[in-house]
Amino acid sequence: MLHLRIIAPPTTTQQVLDVLDQASCTNVLVLPAAAHRPRGDLLQADVAREAAGEVLHQLQALDLERHGSIAVEEVDLSLSQAAQRAEAHAPGHGTDALLWQDLDARTREESTLSVTYLIFFAVATMLAGIAVLLDSAILVIGAMIVGPEYGALAGICAGIARRAAAPVRRGALALAVGFPLGMIATLLSTWLLQAVGLADAEQLLRDRPQTQFIYLPDAMSLVVAFLAGIAGMLALTSAKSSAVVGVLVSVTTIPAAGNAAAALALALTASSSAASATRATLLAQAWTSLEQLLINLLGILVAGVLTLWLQQRIWRAVRRSRPAPEP
Repeated sequence: MLHLRIIAPPTTTQQVLDVLDQASCTNVLVLPAAAHRPRGDLLQADVAREAAGEVLHQLQALDLERHGSIAVEEVDLSLSQAAQRAEAHAPGHGTDALLWQDLDARTREESTLSVTYLIFFAVATMLAGIAVLLDSAILVIGAMIVGPEYGALAGICAGIARRAAAPVRRGALALAVGFPLGMIATLLSTWLLQAVGLADAEQLLRDRPQTQFIYLPDAMSLVVAFLAGIAGMLALTSAKSSAVVGVLVSVTTIPAAGNAAAALALALTASSSAASATRATLLAQAWTSLEQLLINLLGILVAGVLTLWLQQRIWRAVRRSRPAPEP
């Protein structure tokens, strides 16, 4: 169930009640003139998640976003037979429902260029750079979890699926700024580690059984990214945040960027006496790491768009096959 808190101008209150007067809504409360800013009547209701998209669409059509307010909260526990009846009347299952308003809000917050977002990106990429130098799988996983890039990718997928330009621009800008910033930060941090004797080219040239997959892209990389994109989008649309964490540790976007930056840093500072083969190997590793990054980004984007497209059509079919009855 989702809990709705609505502030409506008195002239619109009856129209809001008409929207909430359906079998999938319950626990409807009306407090006249209770709202102070913005002024209006306060209405509250619980709605089955699988019917919430249509209810919110009807409320938005009343222009409440401009003249009032609509707030939505998850109901973690509802001990109510009325709520159970509301869920039974709604078509389909709540975890299958595609709630565009919720997806837009989640991806907007996670793909907005902010100081915190950029710091997370820089820290995650620097962690990845250190991870490849130490050949540490644990640090690679840490970098994957810290990286904030998935919200921007999901925002691009949602924008493409809905043919909305704003989310695509916002997500693309977040990635276009985040990845270069993270790689520059990793470049500088690698040079600093090298200056104090904690990093050298040999660390990237040796056998690295824990992290060599980062710079060795193959067909399986695309398969993994595609599956991760499906799981990640399903996790977002069903609000299963724990599944999103699982997706973040299965793709190598941030680690690939970190490996590319670290390899480039050590290649640029190779002494003139260093064998040209060493520098060429590091530059090649940087390039193949970027290939890994692009493959993963492409796989996630294609899978995310296709998942949303399929969810949208399945959900429409479910609603057509079982229309919600009148109360």
